[in-house]
Amino acid sequence: MSQPDIHLYTAGTMNGYKPVILLEEAGVPYDLTHVNFSKQEQKAPEFLALNPNGKIPTIVDRSEDRAIFESGAILWHLAEKYGKFLPSDPTKRSEVMQWMLFQVGHIGPMMGQAMYFQHIAAPNGHVEPFSIRRYIDESRRLLEVMNARLNGRDWIAVGEYTIADMMLYPWARAYVWARVDIDDLPHLHAWFKRIDARPAVQKALTIPKPNPQFWDANADASAFSKENAARFSGDVKKG
Repeated sequence: MSQPDIHLYTAGTMNGYKPVILLEEAGVPYDLTHVNFSKQEQKAPEFLALNPNGKIPTIVDRSEDRAIFESGAILWHLAEKYGKFLPSDPTKRSEVMQWMLFQVGHIGPMMGQAMYFQHIAAPNGHVEPFSIRRYIDESRRLLEVMNARLNGRDWIAVGEYTIADMMLYPWARAYVWARVDIDDLPHLHAWFKRIDARPAVQKALTIPKPNPQFWDANADASAFSKENAARFSGDVKKG
């Protein structure tokens, strides 16, 4: 039996779930390696040969004998390869790309910092109220942008479910972990519900492992929080 074209290296993070969602939605076979951060597998020489930045996700496309890193580049490659979730019209493709870059340049960095200062810096003795407030407020503003965009729309771009939705969803949906209040953003909530209900997404969020604390305010996050904070304790102390 031949190997699948795609070998995915990933972990259970907001960025890590993105290509899993696309691969599950597209219904194509793939191999998966769960990169263990606790063992620093993302910094191993064999992984750095695939991704010099030492981050997940990364794929190897065996049919082209090459590695691709950065989640946006991976989703674009897979969407083009399998002809799914990316329109062929140039204007529509540009619109999808704009919202993908909105995630990469804004939603991800701002919500990531909100999470960092609350769940990593603070437990390691660096409580910085100004930074926490700054990144929560900016995350909220960006989610308001999405809410306004989704007023009268089911999907974020071009009137159909695309890789732009798949890029934005894991981050925006983790407003729980970032501790951003979105109770009064109804269009965003409706979008979450549409994507939450998709069977492929439900499955993808369990691969390589589920992290319910990102999405569910009632989930027990105590063990994960301790492990997560400890993993970055050295970086915080260096500061």
